[in-house]
Amino acid sequence: MGKQPNLYAFDDLSGLAATLRTYITQCQNAGFERHGLFRLAVSGGSLPSTLAKALLEPSQSGPDDVVDFSKWDIFFADERAVPLDHPDSNYKLLQDELLDKIPVDMGQPKVHPIDVKHLEDVQELADQYQDTLMQSFAAKDSVKLPIFDLLLLGCGPDGHTCSLFPNHELLRESDAWVAPIEDSPKPPAKRITLSLPVVTHGIKIAFIATGAAKKDVMKQIFDTEEGRSLPCGLVNEGGGEKVSWFTDSVAVEAVAFPRRGNL
Repeated sequence: MGKQPNLYAFDDLSGLAATLRTYITQCQNAGFERHGLFRLAVSGGSLPSTLAKALLEPSQSGPDDVVDFSKWDIFFADERAVPLDHPDSNYKLLQDELLDKIPVDMGQPKVHPIDVKHLEDVQELADQYQDTLMQSFAAKDSVKLPIFDLLLLGCGPDGHTCSLFPNHELLRESDAWVAPIEDSPKPPAKRITLSLPVVTHGIKIAFIATGAAKKDVMKQIFDTEEGRSLPCGLVNEGGGEKVSWFTDSVAVEAVAFPRRGNL
């Protein structure tokens, strides 16, 4: 077995958010050193509100803790084929929970939403979003896979992440950077998603999973053989020590896998 993911558990959301902020600013500063930007992909769900709690507080511990949104390049790990102002839109969720709340002095990130002209054709929607990635990460024929500085992901109660669902054929996609899905088991059915190789190719990959509803799937992912074939388990397998899980005690109370104390 290769190197293991990192599992962190916190008594409450405040403790989780504080450590997540440190983790994200470390990833940000490393991105700035590499290429003067911080390229990240984000999912929806409860993640944007947790990000707001982690990131919008003023810096408490010097220059390494400063969030500079003006150099952030934000992409979506998955998106639903709906208008940008639709309640199901991950863009709208991020806008409502985080983007609209960023103070002016923290700068404004560059955000890459889907092209809503192609909502009726999810293959074209995926192709167009892949083109967006290519413009930022160089041409596809010169870069096999885009390398995000950080991917911030959630974990569904079924073990799905992005719009990669258990036992779905998209888990075997190895060529496309962005893939369409028209039969999502969770509505809405039509979506686009980063492919599994793109996710596991990131420099750092973080999952945020909290609450009692995640208890069963967390035990499955970390403690069982079958859990390793769930989408989140496949990211653990492919990403190894690049993967970190930020959880609360309730979500992992049944998990035997060892926790880490500090970043």
